[in-house]
Amino acid sequence: MNTVLEKPEEKVVSGFITLRLDRTLDDDTLLALSAANRDLQLERNAKGELIVMSPAGGKSSRRNAEIVYQLKAWAKKDQTGTVFDSSGGFSLPNGAVRAPDACWVSNEQLAKLTDEELEAFPPLSPEFVIELRSASDPLKTLQEKMLEYVANGTQLGWLIDAKTKNVYVYTLEGVTLLEAPDKVKGIGRLESFELDLLEVW
Repeated sequence: MNTVLEKPEEKVVSGFITLRLDRTLDDDTLLALSAANRDLQLERNAKGELIVMSPAGGKSSRRNAEIVYQLKAWAKKDQTGTVFDSSGGFSLPNGAVRAPDACWVSNEQLAKLTDEELEAFPPLSPEFVIELRSASDPLKTLQEKMLEYVANGTQLGWLIDAKTKNVYVYTLEGVTLLEAPDKVKGIGRLESFELDLLEVW
């Protein structure tokens, strides 16, 4: 299937380009576009707009790899869920397709999905998400994204700001700011997970 983007409206926000398309971008088309453009990260917001992000810089890539490594090491011991990195997208209930920098989904949630759903964009909002703010990322955009995750079913989210070394913790109860912590600890089913931020910086 060839998808032609004819004169889309374009809005540039720092490291993001948002394209307002003339047609609805369904999951299959977005999946095909992502496969054909593996050097870009593509998401769809709830309005149906295509969000194009360039590859991360060296510092952000190293930091994100460390976060995924620590989360994966914990999950391997805990055995109650699966870790995904930013190359995988999720189809949220509001119609957006988002790809968190790192996330965790419980075995119970994964068991509800078919093989076809797992091969595409799993139709759920991960129970735990982590987004890492790089130097070019606008904070407000990422804060809105975190609120979107929680509104769609995410139970815990961490927005890690590499510029200030602050961490914003998102739960159903609201948002808590942790100022330059050395570590950040999970809650609920993730209470045994602790991220060592000194290794991230």
